[in-house]
Amino acid sequence: MHRPILQILMILALALPLRAEGERAGDFDYYLLALSWSPNWCALEGAARGSEQCDAGRDLGWVMHGLWPQHERGYPSYCRTGARDPSRAQTGAMADIMGTGGSAWYQWKKHGRCSGLEARDYFALARRAYGGVTRPQVFRDLDRDVSLPARVVEEAFVEANPGLDRDMLTVTCRDGHIQEVRICLTRDLEPRRCGTDVIRDCTLTDARFEAIE
Repeated sequence: MHRPILQILMILALALPLRAEGERAGDFDYYLLALSWSPNWCALEGAARGSEQCDAGRDLGWVMHGLWPQHERGYPSYCRTGARDPSRAQTGAMADIMGTGGSAWYQWKKHGRCSGLEARDYFALARRAYGGVTRPQVFRDLDRDVSLPARVVEEAFVEANPGLDRDMLTVTCRDGHIQEVRICLTRDLEPRRCGTDVIRDCTLTDARFEAIE
């Protein structure tokens, strides 16, 4: 293989997040709390799916996409665990902060098993993580859809959460919309610096932000 091509492949390998499947549960370094802005998700795909998360009257803003075990670089998924899968009642009970029970089930299957916890304890920890982050009220108060720089969302979360620095969270975009705020937490749910593969902020200056109807 020509040397320049080999160098390019090595650079790409370092730039891309590492991901595997079927690892041993409990082997990870920190958690990533992913908060999704529900009106944007509904506008992009949820409403077309007929998701109950998008039903009129739910009044959902920042919902918890997931609490994901992370390595310093990369992340485990679909881990091997002896923990029993959650009941329908357990996943359904998470719909108030995760949108639907189906979302809670999927997050357990892909990420929760990797925590090394029983399903009940994982969901309790996820609820604590969600409750430990102040979601800025300014976004719920919007009375119309707006376009804004993605950094404004990051700045709002930093201002609302003392002890949270810019290198402890990242804002992602999708199809011109603000997608998620992802906050890095220790196993004890304290804010910490994100891994280098996670710190990839959206740089849009005119990202779409849908108001809650």
